[in-house]
Amino acid sequence: MTQPPKFIIPVISACNFLIGVGVFVIIGILEPLGNGLGIAPEQAGILMTIYALSYAVLSPVLVSFTGNIGRRRVMTFGLTLFLIAGLLSALATTLTTLSIARVLAAAGAGMFTPVGAAVVAGLYPAEQRARVLAAVMFGFTLAQVLGVPAGSWIAYTFGWRYAFWGVVAINIPAIYLIWTFVPAGLTFQATTFKDLKDTLKDLRMMFAIAFTGLYLGSVYVLFTYMTPLFSQQMGMGRDLITLTLVISGLGAVVGNLLGGFMADKLGWFITLKALCVAQMIVMPFYSFLPISLPAFFTLTVVWAIIGWSFMAGQQMRLIGLAGPKAPVVLALTAASIYIGAAIGSAVGSIIITYYGFSGLGIAAAGCASLALANIILSHRYPPAAHTG
Repeated sequence: MTQPPKFIIPVISACNFLIGVGVFVIIGILEPLGNGLGIAPEQAGILMTIYALSYAVLSPVLVSFTGNIGRRRVMTFGLTLFLIAGLLSALATTLTTLSIARVLAAAGAGMFTPVGAAVVAGLYPAEQRARVLAAVMFGFTLAQVLGVPAGSWIAYTFGWRYAFWGVVAINIPAIYLIWTFVPAGLTFQATTFKDLKDTLKDLRMMFAIAFTGLYLGSVYVLFTYMTPLFSQQMGMGRDLITLTLVISGLGAVVGNLLGGFMADKLGWFITLKALCVAQMIVMPFYSFLPISLPAFFTLTVVWAIIGWSFMAGQQMRLIGLAGPKAPVVLALTAASIYIGAAIGSAVGSIIITYYGFSGLGIAAAGCASLALANIILSHRYPPAAHTG
């Protein structure tokens, strides 16, 4: 295997940081955005659902459609669409315009992230893939440590539009980095619509992919509504909400790195099953707020570690199954992420409407039990290509 291009991991990771900020900034600004548009936070939460569903539909199709185009060109075009979406968001005056911007953002991210992951996975040997994929996704996770709290603070201090202008500001150098440091002419296995069709018909593969959506769906029941939950149930203002988001983000970083280590050492089945059980134990505590601040911060960091430890093991598992169809499988996996986010956000909105914010934790734990059932069944009936 030839030596991977220099700096390719930190460059793609940095761009995933941008995408993470652009995606998750909505969560940190739900209240000021809702106030600015004259709608309730749970109504503003529809923007996450729109983004998620758009990503789920567009990402696999766009990855297949661009399967014969150079990887650098596809990744650059994806980031350019993301830039246009950021500009439109910053200038939006209605929920409809913001919704259109979310669709464009989903299209851009839906091309960039799975293609970037497939590029890196193809450049490194199998025994290193979990760790390098965790490193590539580190930027996405770091966005929760720095980007989301910063966006929340900016939105509460100066207005929600400035949070989107911040996304635009870091998008421009990201495009330059990809075009400069990702070499042209990378060898890759072209993907086609036939690959997408074949993968969709592989029920065992789709069952494995579905775990991603079920797991993250349980997370997003709570995650989408973190800021109004903390505001209303813990009585937090701008500074404590920002601090909590930082703590949550730090936990996510630890979880991202821990997940790669666990998957390499324990294997995907033990890792994913343990994380599902841990989610079911931890999340119901959010239904019993308020609690003391030290207990609350401890709960939040533990939940973040658990919630974001699964991706490396799941990606390693699916890439091992996918072979040359890895870009399509990764796109479908990303689609599953956002289907889960959409369903989780919708479930959270329904729970808030009928049971209030105190119902979110218990509902999230119930959703995590579905992910546990999926992983147990997928281990009992593994795809034939899977070697464990």
